[in-house]
Amino acid sequence: KDNQLQGAIFYVIAGHGGPDPGAIGKKSGHTLCEDEYAYDISLRLARNLLEHNATVYIITRDPNDGIRDEKYLKCDKDELCWGDKTMPVNQTRRLKQRVNAINEISKKYNGRYERSIELHVDSRYAKQKVDIFFYHHPNSPKGKALNETLFKTIKEKYKEVQPNRGYYGSVSSRNLYMIRHANPVSSYIELGNINHHRDQERLLVVDNRQAIANWLTAGLIKDYENSKN
Repeated sequence: KDNQLQGAIFYVIAGHGGPDPGAIGKKSGHTLCEDEYAYDISLRLARNLLEHNATVYIITRDPNDGIRDEKYLKCDKDELCWGDKTMPVNQTRRLKQRVNAINEISKKYNGRYERSIELHVDSRYAKQKVDIFFYHHPNSPKGKALNETLFKTIKEKYKEVQPNRGYYGSVSSRNLYMIRHANPVSSYIELGNINHHRDQERLLVVDNRQAIANWLTAGLIKDYENSKN
């Protein structure tokens, strides 16, 4: 569509996958798997970024699941890591595999604008509603700025489309493995509580999944523009 993100490099990672479905929820007799909804939104985000002429690496990959418009996404375990590598069962090995893939690619972009965006769905008590919230590396000013820009963008978008709703997301630092070891500036995003009925609608309604991708894209465009100042 345009060149707003020309020169920007993004690594898009859907959380969990392969042997690990992540958080599990239930809705009307259907099983909701975190990795499937995170993956669908990650693909929508990647497509948006590509439309603005960014370079995008999709690190978590499914050989036969593209963008899906179904409400209930079928759970499977055939996701692969970049390079068509089978994901290990061990969690630490699985995270290390992703970090190694990102850092190997990153070597050729030394000094360029790079951002790693990882999407997850939280699991809490069924009555605990949460908004989209963000984590960054404790010692990364650029990471903090990235996540604050994403946060402010989501808040602005909610104010536009649901002015009386309010938005109670957050930005905080956390020493997570992927944030700690991946070289690019990172955002680790939790999209909601898979067990709360209202948060489930954020995932189940296809227009909501696309809206999340659109709003994150708008925030990333702002972050890229800010990086030039």
